[in-house]
Amino acid sequence: MQTARTLVELRTMVNGWRAAGLRVALVPTMGALHAGHMRLVEEARRHADRVVASIFVNPLQFGANEDFGRYPRREQTDAAMLAEGGCDALWLPSVAVMYPKGSSTRVTVTGVSEGLCGAHRPGHFDGVATVVAKLFNQVAPHAAYFGEKDYQQLAVIRQMARDLNMNVEVAGVPTVREADGLALSSRNTYLSAEERARAAALPNALKAAKAAIEAGGPVGEALSNARQALLDAGFAAPDYVELRDAETLAPVARMGKRPARLLAAARIGQTRLIDNWPIGDGRK
Repeated sequence: MQTARTLVELRTMVNGWRAAGLRVALVPTMGALHAGHMRLVEEARRHADRVVASIFVNPLQFGANEDFGRYPRREQTDAAMLAEGGCDALWLPSVAVMYPKGSSTRVTVTGVSEGLCGAHRPGHFDGVATVVAKLFNQVAPHAAYFGEKDYQQLAVIRQMARDLNMNVEVAGVPTVREADGLALSSRNTYLSAEERARAAALPNALKAAKAAIEAGGPVGEALSNARQALLDAGFAAPDYVELRDAETLAPVARMGKRPARLLAAARIGQTRLIDNWPIGDGRK
């Protein structure tokens, strides 16, 4: 696996692949890799000739009181995982490379970025859209792979790519979960043993709400029960537990023919966890 730390190194490598007619895929990450990230690499390898993974802890998507300073960083371990997983290249830009002195351009995606995490993390999705737009320009991939665990993020990136006529396929990959259903996340490492045991209440509450809604039960009641289940398990009052249209993220009060997404965010101890489940698209 080759490692690039400058744009010249990266573009020389990728331009050579593209000139040879090879399909290039990108897997953007912030490091602290786990099996969910490696599933993205696996999917990218299935559909591309060359796979580039990026590791960049993006300061623009962290708020003033969030965990930028303590976000786990483990470059050597992550690089070894990517090499073993079949990545062809690792893009490791510094903050100075990604945001040179004087950089002032930001990308804002309205609509799908509003509400949900957008309401609780002001500016977060501007940071996400800006860094992903830069990664697309830097790597020039034919396709990029993102986990569905961060579902609103995926919707923002898809909207941005459509609106800006970016010639890149934005592919979502289903969430990878632990045996008890908890979605894999780099932030799970923050949980104490007791918190980790109670954290399974989040996927369990959403699975119960999904079953109730798909059985024809009232949406409001299912969401209310899910919120109470989280409180009973020791979570703080959830930031949100909502049913949204799977594409537009518009609120859904009653299931129709369009697929929907059940989304939640809640804090246990000092750790904020998010999760989501598909409803009405035939997926389990």
